Amino acid sequence: MIKIGIIVGSTRPGRNGEAVARWVHDHAVRRGDAHYELVDLKDYDLPHLDEPLAAATGVYEHPHTKRWSDTIAGLDGFIFVTPEYNYSTTGVLKTAIDFLFTEWHDKAAGVVGYGVSGGVRAAEHLRQVLGQVKVADVQAAVELLMHTDFEDFTTFKPVAHQENILSNLLDQVVSWSKALRPLRM
Repeated sequence: MIKIGIIVGSTRPGRNGEAVARWVHDHAVRRGDAHYELVDLKDYDLPHLDEPLAAATGVYEHPHTKRWSDTIAGLDGFIFVTPEYNYSTTGVLKTAIDFLFTEWHDKAAGVVGYGVSGGVRAAEHLRQVLGQVKVADVQAAVELLMHTDFEDFTTFKPVAHQENILSNLLDQVVSWSKALRPLRM
């Protein structure tokens, strides 16, 4: 069975990303078509790029990088949950991606964005970054709006149609992850 990581792309105190990621996870595991696991960047405590050699070498000195590498290498695809900060994704998510290189290659990803504009600019920027590390992003995307999918901009309560969009995104990530798997064998 393929393994899909649902990556929580924010570590900010009081973040909405954890609730969004749990919603994605709860919906995904009911499908039974893949193994889904939450990957919270808060649990990895990655500093700002402290490895002496470039990620493309695959030579890692620090235990936190080796642990992060093992996690990402063990996954077949990803769902990135990202807020939009200043027209982009978070610095912590960009750093987490930059820490590694080949571990990302030939895997599929979907994006669940949230923010005042549904996180669309963060998702587009994230897609550019993912392309550089050879991650194939799927067409479907979930765009959660702060004024309709969050009560008082803090409590996550997605409108009903978001589940259908999420199902479509999961369908695409699972099928692409299966299709790309032979490239890594």
